[in-house]
Amino acid sequence: MKILNNILYLGSFFGSLLAVTSCSEDFLERPPVDAIVDAGFYQTDDQVLASTALLYSKVWFDYNDKASYNLGDFRAGTAFSAYNDRGNVLFNTTGNTPENGSAWRSFFIVVGQSNLAISNINQYAGEAVSPAIKKMAIAEARFMRAVAYRSLVMNWGAVPIIENNLELLSDTTVSRNTPESVWKFLTSEMRQVAEDLPATPIRPGRITRWSAEGMLARFYLTRAGVESAGSGTRNQAFLDSAKYYSERVITQSGLSLLKNYGDLFLFPYDNNSESLFSLQWVYSPGAYGTQNSTPAYLAFSPDIANGDGWGGDKSATWWMLGQYEGIKQTATGMQGRTVDQRLKATFMLPGASYPEITQTIPGGEQKLIVPNPGGDNNFVSIKKYVTGKAKDVGGLSASQNYGHDTYMMRLAEMYLVHAEAVLGNNASTNDPTALKYYNAIHTRAGLPVFAGPLTFDIIFKERLVEFAMEGMAWYDLVSLHYYNPTKAYAILNSQDRGLFATAPDVFPNPTSWTFTKTAWSTTERTINANSGNFLLPIPSAELSQAPNLQKPAVDYYSK
Repeated sequence: MKILNNILYLGSFFGSLLAVTSCSEDFLERPPVDAIVDAGFYQTDDQVLASTALLYSKVWFDYNDKASYNLGDFRAGTAFSAYNDRGNVLFNTTGNTPENGSAWRSFFIVVGQSNLAISNINQYAGEAVSPAIKKMAIAEARFMRAVAYRSLVMNWGAVPIIENNLELLSDTTVSRNTPESVWKFLTSEMRQVAEDLPATPIRPGRITRWSAEGMLARFYLTRAGVESAGSGTRNQAFLDSAKYYSERVITQSGLSLLKNYGDLFLFPYDNNSESLFSLQWVYSPGAYGTQNSTPAYLAFSPDIANGDGWGGDKSATWWMLGQYEGIKQTATGMQGRTVDQRLKATFMLPGASYPEITQTIPGGEQKLIVPNPGGDNNFVSIKKYVTGKAKDVGGLSASQNYGHDTYMMRLAEMYLVHAEAVLGNNASTNDPTALKYYNAIHTRAGLPVFAGPLTFDIIFKERLVEFAMEGMAWYDLVSLHYYNPTKAYAILNSQDRGLFATAPDVFPNPTSWTFTKTAWSTTERTINANSGNFLLPIPSAELSQAPNLQKPAVDYYSK
């Protein structure tokens, strides 16, 4: 029998959990054809693994499409759009902001589909399915559910924990759960998941126990501040746990940092030695939802894309550019250059060359040289995840259809998690291991060895430049906000998110750039982050259909 056909539509909120019932693409009813939800499907190891394969892609599509950078980077202030997505850029995201709704919907689809996978595997796995594969597949689903809930609780605060979709058929009292109990659930879940996943990937791109232990390091670093109520200090036991798990991943996983930072985003980079967890997109002509659509919105022009390339007004913010060593404030703006290789790999400065990308020019083509449009307003365009035309990636791309993966966790994060966990509640540290791990990231970027001491501001800045345009910065600010909201607001409210012009000293291949604020653009340069607007509002459509979401949150107790 069809499991999905037995799930009733229970309003927009529950509908977002179970959106598969009405999706025109027969969402998650493949592979092969309408079989993934059949009771007779889960009869072999391959079929069980197929049942969790789309948990690595399609269920995340609505988040990855545009919400990932709108929430993770626009709201955080690392990048902006001059004319679109302004609610997120200006920090006034509302219940009707499209990316707010699509992120909420996507995360709960992940939760719902993970729950259904767990239920179906437990109920229908045949005798030929090996116990190891059954255990692993269930662990994969629990992993995805926990990762989705981490995003839900950090964006919206109190959210309802749902471990069994089918119970919604008879339970109309589902309420939001307190952030503290959500975090307790997350860490408890991920500890069990780590025990059940294999140490090496059973297939390329599949998660391992090191993926789970990496998430535990991330979870515990954040959870250390969750119950602090703005006290400015973090729970030492949880900091110790973050240190423990991050060091295990660094020293025992067998993973390694890529030698050159820029190689992380050069085709083909999927499932490299630094990837702990990536969304597994596939270029597939005619298919929808399993491909990576994000590059379509980031590439600055159709000249370097495939009939898309709609990111002409997207740019690093003035504030973000100031985070790179060597770019310094002057009396009239900013000026300089940086040896930090992460800038060129993340953002495109006028005159910079990218031989891996083909650019259409009048009368022909050339290897990309970023144009210098001049004027008093132009953009430092997005480079990460922009890989060029189909000919640049072996023919494996088309309009809104790209096959390269999205990083959800890289090994580099473990090095900085460890350094921050060691720093803990201290003002600074010269701990040799923390410095060694910090410098592994810092020097890979081409920067000189940092002698110390490490402080929160130094580690936070390193995270900004390491993970810019990977949807990470917002969650770093939320982690800080748990225990030091005043500092989080101060960072956000100090940012300049307004228009500016960038001029190279020579063209092409400049040696430095001058940055000048656009004189006529005097409004919308800063935001006012505060306790009333820091968390996202629950999407209006959900509140209208699920009034329990407006009730006071209660603690969650796992069944």
